[in-house]
Amino acid sequence: MKLVILDRDGVINADSDEYVKSADEWVPIPGSLEAIARLHRSGWKVFIATNQSGIGRGLFGLDALVAMHDKMMRALSELAGTIDGIVFCPHTPDDACECRKPNPGMYLEIAQRLDCALAGVPIIGDAHRDLVPATSVGARPILVRTGKGEQSLVDHPELAEFEVYDNLLAASEALLQE
Repeated sequence: MKLVILDRDGVINADSDEYVKSADEWVPIPGSLEAIARLHRSGWKVFIATNQSGIGRGLFGLDALVAMHDKMMRALSELAGTIDGIVFCPHTPDDACECRKPNPGMYLEIAQRLDCALAGVPIIGDAHRDLVPATSVGARPILVRTGKGEQSLVDHPELAEFEVYDNLLAASEALLQE
């Protein structure tokens, strides 16, 4: 099975320091939905693992998150693509849960759902907190420069040791060429 795990905000859609709180605020990064659709059509299982602490902070509710994901899925279906699964952490950093990245809980949940190991599985994110747990589960960390990616490279120069691409479309093209 070919599996790829994506962060959401900053990888698939534009990120916001004020949080993406509604379907109206959820705006795809150019090329990201096409990248997901191409991966899907090429036989990849595409999962999302996303911190959504805006829920725990009371900034939006589960209905708003579902509306964002429905918008994404409708847009993907127009491109003959889909997301095979979404896991999210609604907790704030103060909750000290195991699912919130940089902990590996969401990645482990995906592995359990699919009954697979994560060794070598590409995990694409835009932040240090996405890639640290990827390495801890033996996955293949890939950084994109969109979202917080450029700043992450400045703040954590060691991330340059991983594969780095301009955006999800470029990363997906590299995966599809393998």
